[in-house]
Amino acid sequence: MTEEISEASEIVERNLRVLEALLFASSEPLDANSLLAYVDQGAKIGDLLLTLQARYAGRGVNLVRRGDKWAFRTAEDLEFLLRREEHDTRPLSRAALETLSIIAYHQPATRAEIEEVRGVATGKGTLDLLMEAGWIRMRGRRRTPGRPVTYGTTDAFLDHFGLESLGDLPGLDELKGSGLLSGRLPANLQIPLPFDGTAPRDDEDPLDPDDLGGEEENTDD
Repeated sequence: MTEEISEASEIVERNLRVLEALLFASSEPLDANSLLAYVDQGAKIGDLLLTLQARYAGRGVNLVRRGDKWAFRTAEDLEFLLRREEHDTRPLSRAALETLSIIAYHQPATRAEIEEVRGVATGKGTLDLLMEAGWIRMRGRRRTPGRPVTYGTTDAFLDHFGLESLGDLPGLDELKGSGLLSGRLPANLQIPLPFDGTAPRDDEDPLDPDDLGGEEENTDD
């Protein structure tokens, strides 16, 4: 019995080392299913990740969850040490910040719905900029006349802003206080967003093949 326990412990430790190595080597967060192929058959990948996360709690780097993916990131209380090494990047415009905030809280959202919240027109260039950054994506098409494209956030958005899930987004009062949501808010705006799925919602259709090329028809102007 003792030998069996010892062998089981060795298997767990080996699996933890494998996961540790894979996550450290990856420049992007990894999902549990992709990691499953590298551990022993029958291993409980979720339990292993939680164990590894606990081991790194309180260290200089932490294992964090970003949506359905995992990654090692600098501990929050030490991030200031790395800021001096960061290269200056062009900050997002006010329009881009407002658009990103509205999509994050109101997704799936169409361009027309974004404009309704902001109270002003949203240029396609703003949406293109956010998609190039990898923070938003085209989700599908709304089942309404014109079938406008719907937008939602990505795991890269969660990772960049240090969020485990959309439920970790700051409250409406905080956003209004920062000036990010200064337009007229619709009565049905939900904060935080209860819908956090990747599949099309009941009022959405999947994207058309032509949409995958990255061009949006101007159906929601």
